[in-house]
Amino acid sequence: MPEFVGAVDQGTTSTRFMIFDHSGNEVARHQLEHRQILPRSGWVEHDPVEIWERTNTVIQNAIRAGGLSASDLHAIGITNQRETTVVWDPRTGLPYYNAIVWQDTRTDAIAAALERDGRGEVIRRKAGLPPATYFSGGKIKWLLENVPGLREAAERGHALFGNTDAWVLWNLTGGPNGGVHATDVTNASRTMLMDLETLDWDDELLEIFGVPRAMLPRIHPSAHPEAFGQARTSRPLRAAIPIAGVLGDQQAATVGQVCFSPGEAKNTYGTGNFLVLNTGEELVRSRSGLLTTVAYQFAGSPAVYALEGSIAVTGAAVQWLRDQLKIIKEAADSERLAAAVEDNGGMYFVPAFSGLFAPYWRSDARGAIVGLSRYHTGEHLARATLEAICYQSRDVVDAMEQDSGVHLDVLRVDGGVTANDLCMQIQADVLGVPVSRPVVAETTALGAAYAAGLATGFWRDTEELRSHWQESKRWEPRWSEERRAEGYAGWRKAVERSLDWAPVS
Repeated sequence: MPEFVGAVDQGTTSTRFMIFDHSGNEVARHQLEHRQILPRSGWVEHDPVEIWERTNTVIQNAIRAGGLSASDLHAIGITNQRETTVVWDPRTGLPYYNAIVWQDTRTDAIAAALERDGRGEVIRRKAGLPPATYFSGGKIKWLLENVPGLREAAERGHALFGNTDAWVLWNLTGGPNGGVHATDVTNASRTMLMDLETLDWDDELLEIFGVPRAMLPRIHPSAHPEAFGQARTSRPLRAAIPIAGVLGDQQAATVGQVCFSPGEAKNTYGTGNFLVLNTGEELVRSRSGLLTTVAYQFAGSPAVYALEGSIAVTGAAVQWLRDQLKIIKEAADSERLAAAVEDNGGMYFVPAFSGLFAPYWRSDARGAIVGLSRYHTGEHLARATLEAICYQSRDVVDAMEQDSGVHLDVLRVDGGVTANDLCMQIQADVLGVPVSRPVVAETTALGAAYAAGLATGFWRDTEELRSHWQESKRWEPRWSEERRAEGYAGWRKAVERSLDWAPVS
C-alpha cells in the first residue's frame, strides 16, 4: 500500500512539490522560482506555461530526491496562490494572456466603479468580499475587455478560467486530452462570483462582471475522493494517482495548522500575510474591513467559514530590499541587519506597493518611508521592514477581535518569514501575545496533503491530524505596554502618510 501523500504548492514566487509520511513529516521536496513579470507600474503577471513546466519539474525531482516512485503516493493535493487569474484555450492548452497576479492593481477603475454605483454592496452580501483589485472577477472582466477575440472565444466555449489551482489540475489530469476543469469552494470564494450560502456561481454576480458561465470550473468540496480526477499516466507522474484535495493556500495553511475549531486562528507569512480565524459553520459578516470566506469543506460535510485579513506585501518587502535596493544578498540577511540596531529610530516603512489590503482596502495607497533623518541607516530600514510585517498583522488582529469578540491567547504562525527569529519576536512584542511556530512551518503544502489524505482514507479524521501537530518554538512578548502603544501609534501615523498617492479613475 502506498505510504506517502504528495502536495503541489503553486505559490506567488515559486512552485514546489512536497511529500509527507503518515505522521505528517516531510520526506522530500523540490522547489523552483518563476519569473515576476512587471510590464507597468502596478501590473504583476506570471507565465502560466512556465508555471506548468515548473510543476512538472518539481514533482519529478521531489520523487527522485525521496528515492521513491509515483506508485508510492497514495494521493496528491493541490494548493495555490489564490485570485491569480488564468484564461486558456482548452483546444490547445495555451493561455490567451499571462496570468494576472493577485497583487496586480490594473482593475482599480473596475473596482471603483462597482463601489460608486452600489453594486459593491451586492458583492459584499453574496460573495463576502469588497470590490477590490485583489480578487479574480475584475481580472476576468479586464481580460474579456482587453484581449482581442477573447470574449467571442469565451461565448463559444473556447476559453476556460481558473485560479492557478484549476490550471495545474487541468494540466495534471490530461490538459487538452480530457483534463478536469474544476476548483474547490475556497478558491471559488475568492472570485467575487460565488454565493457564500449556495456555494455555487451566482447569476447576478456573473452579470455584474460580464463573465460567461461556460468559462467557469465546476465547484467541489476541498477534499473529495473522485471529483478532481487522477493524474494522467504521461509526465510528470506516469501513474494514475488520485488528485483528492484542492485548497487555496491560506485555507490550506489553516488545515495544516489543524485550526478545525471555531476561534482557532493562524497567520501565514509569505509574499503577503494572511490571518485566518475559523468561525465554524456560521457565516460571520465583517464590519471591520475583513473578508468573509470559506475555510474548507470536506466531502459529505457542511462548509466551514472563516474571517480573513489579507495583507498584500510582507515577505515581498524583504525581497524588495534584496532585489531592488540590494542592501542584502539573501532574505535571511534582513535579520542580521535589523538586529544591529535596538529599534527603528523613529523610522516607519509602509510597503503599500500595490495598495493596502485589510483592514484598509485603499488601492490609492503607495509605499512610504517616514520619520527619516541623517541618523538612519540600512540597519534601521531593515528593522522597519520587519516591523511593518508585524504592525500590519496587528491591524488585522485588532479588526478580527472587533468582529468576532475572540481575543487571541496565542498566534499560530507558519511560512517562510517565520524562520526569522527576530521578526517573530517583534510580532509577539507588537501583539502582546505569545507566537507559536509548529515543527512543520510550511503548513500550506501540509494542509493540501491532509485534505487529499482525508478524502482517500490515508488519515482517519481531523483528530488524528491534531495528534501530529507539535510546537517547534514559542516567542513571549517583551515590550512594555507603553512601548507597544507608542510604536503602534507611530505605525498608524505612517499609514496615513501612505494614502492618496495613486488616483483611482
